[in-house]
Amino acid sequence: MFSSKLTFATLAILIVFTASRYAGPSNHASQELSAPTSLFWGKNNGISYLTVTRNHNIPQFCTSSWAVASTTVLSDRFKVLRNSSWPDYNISPQVALSCISGVQGCTTEGDPVSVYQYIYQNGITDETCASYQARDFSNGIACDRLAVCKNCLPNGKCDIPNRYFIYNITGFAVAKGVTQMVNALQSGPIVCRIGVTSQFQNYQNGILTPTAGAQVLFTSYVSIVGYGASATGTNYWIGRNSWGTVWGDAGFFNLVSGNDALGVEDYCVYPTPNKTITVVTTNNQGEEKRSYVDIADLHKLEEEPIQGYLRAKPVTEETLSAVPASWVWSDVKGKNYLSWVRNQNIPQYCEASWAFAATSSLTDRFNILIFNDTFPQFTISPQVLLNCGVGNCTGGDPTAVYNYARMNGIPDDTCQQYVGDFSETCNSAQVCQACVSPAPANDTENSVCNPTTPAHLFKVGNYGNLAGVTKMKQEIYNNGPITCGIYASKAFAAYTGGIFKEISRSTTISNFVSVVGWGIEKSTNTEYWVGRNSWGTSWGEYGYFKMQMYRDNLGIETDCTWAIPSF
Repeated sequence: MFSSKLTFATLAILIVFTASRYAGPSNHASQELSAPTSLFWGKNNGISYLTVTRNHNIPQFCTSSWAVASTTVLSDRFKVLRNSSWPDYNISPQVALSCISGVQGCTTEGDPVSVYQYIYQNGITDETCASYQARDFSNGIACDRLAVCKNCLPNGKCDIPNRYFIYNITGFAVAKGVTQMVNALQSGPIVCRIGVTSQFQNYQNGILTPTAGAQVLFTSYVSIVGYGASATGTNYWIGRNSWGTVWGDAGFFNLVSGNDALGVEDYCVYPTPNKTITVVTTNNQGEEKRSYVDIADLHKLEEEPIQGYLRAKPVTEETLSAVPASWVWSDVKGKNYLSWVRNQNIPQYCEASWAFAATSSLTDRFNILIFNDTFPQFTISPQVLLNCGVGNCTGGDPTAVYNYARMNGIPDDTCQQYVGDFSETCNSAQVCQACVSPAPANDTENSVCNPTTPAHLFKVGNYGNLAGVTKMKQEIYNNGPITCGIYASKAFAAYTGGIFKEISRSTTISNFVSVVGWGIEKSTNTEYWVGRNSWGTSWGEYGYFKMQMYRDNLGIETDCTWAIPSF
């Protein structure tokens, strides 16, 4: 059905096409009359409810599909619960690997039930608290308070943030067979066990119909994110693996349904996300205090309602004479175009804001100008830029990022997981890698990782610099977020919310951020920028900030860059 080397844009069209056009009579509908004949959470009523695709075998080999699939499904279901509004929650599989001990981990497949039991009892943090490192409690990352949430400092030490978020579930359930799976899918993706054969390992496209009696090499877990029927009446599941975008159709697959192919209909699990988020605050003595907030009250970026409309292609500033009073790419006609918040300071400290701000802004612009916030979701890899000498952990330049993207292209995160370090040479494995069994035996041992071909390289057609309020507004409104340098003062580092302003004698650029829009405070008529930092969701307003416009703003309007995606 699909070619083996599809672009992300083509895949987005084709997989949605198969999940909607071929919605004829099917076993799915006949067994549950209230369910639609086809469903795909990558595009449901024009909206994508799927979070980013993962690769659980980088930066080390780790048998952790049970943890990654389970947390990804929960992330998706939070997105469904919140109607795909800003921001995405990316629940941390690393916490599950570190804190659910026993026979499961990086050497033995665990069980999604154990993940959801742990979350129900303890809650769980997101990726900006505990980034995925493909190690478990036995080979490098034991379960302690830092394994749940940490932030690392320039002195090399890591500490618990003063504030962070815990996500929970109200329960979970097991589904078996077509009817129960279809019913469960109505509320979001589900995680299912699958028997991996060589045919599944080598899958590239089309509807997979397994050969009868094929040897099952091992069991794994995948996300089932929808179902459909082909023009010839073949029913199939739409699944997402966690082997990266280099596998299958950008990480996805279609598997014939109704006959328990590869055992996928035998055991599935799905959680119900809790609408209440726990806010943990700590003092200097490490004492914790917990408060609780409803999801609906947690996130708000702009004061005035947004006006205007989305532009379908890049626009030059000469064609625009006015911009709205407020504009933030987190909510344009009900759509969020912003990629998820990152944390450059875990698993260890690295001054890589230049790479994160630039790749995050570029990812946003692909969402805006190419994909229109549709499936698939991705993030462009900052680690490749560190590997290939564009900058290092002491600093770099966003302009150099865009120049590298123009000349070479950058793969997505499933080729290179961020590790907060840099290499001295750039080879093909440091651009895109696949790590192979066995898992490291201890915290000093590393996996053997081989080069592999990226599913796609994201490129830049043109880029440049700008400064000043008018040009910044026009560029953001026309084409999407931009990258700007600021002086990261102590007061800014301690920011927790509101409109930031500071009279500072220093204008030395020491940190880069994405400026994603602007707003105006009604009571004081104060205009401000809306920015995204790369210090995690525990900082600022869920990783974002508001900065006074025109003055006392740490030089945010003096050194900005932009890039136009090329596809």
